[in-house]
Amino acid sequence: MTTLSERSLQQVKHILCDWQSRPGALLPILHAIQDQLGYIPPSTVPMIAEALGQSRAEIHGVISFYHQFRTTEPGQHTLEICRAEACQARGSRELEAHAKAALGVDYHQTTADRSVTLEAVYCLGNCACGPSVRVNDDIHARVTADKFDQLVDGLRTQALEVK
Repeated sequence: MTTLSERSLQQVKHILCDWQSRPGALLPILHAIQDQLGYIPPSTVPMIAEALGQSRAEIHGVISFYHQFRTTEPGQHTLEICRAEACQARGSRELEAHAKAALGVDYHQTTADRSVTLEAVYCLGNCACGPSVRVNDDIHARVTADKFDQLVDGLRTQALEVK
C-alpha cells in the first residue's frame, strides 16, 4: 500500500472536515478525493469510515460498486472509449479490441510506462460521429484504429516531454 504524501493527507483531511457532517456525504467525499488526488487511495478508506461512523467494508463496497472510482493512481492521461449503442453500431467494439491490444491493458488499467489509463464510458453525447473517444477532457470523433494509434503516440510523446 502506498503512503500518502503529507500534502495529499492534508487534502483528504480537509475534504473530510468539509463534508463529514452533511447528510449523504459519502459520494461527494469520494468524488472530491478522486478529483484532488486522481484516485481514492486504499489508505484513505479507514479515514473515511471513521469520519462517517461507517465500517471500512461499507466504504469499500461503495467504491467498488461504482466503476468511475479508481483505487490505483491513473496514468498521465486518461483515455475513454465510448461503449454506448450508437458508437457500437459505428465500430467501437473493434476499436476497443484494437485499443486493448495496442496498449497492452484492459479497462481500468494503466500502461507499463504510466502514460495512459484506459477506461470505458457509456456515452459522450457524440453519437452521430462515433466511435468516439475522450482523451482527458477532449472528445475525438470517428476514431479509427489508425487515428487511435496517432492519439496514443501523441500522448506518449507528451509524457516523455514532461519527464
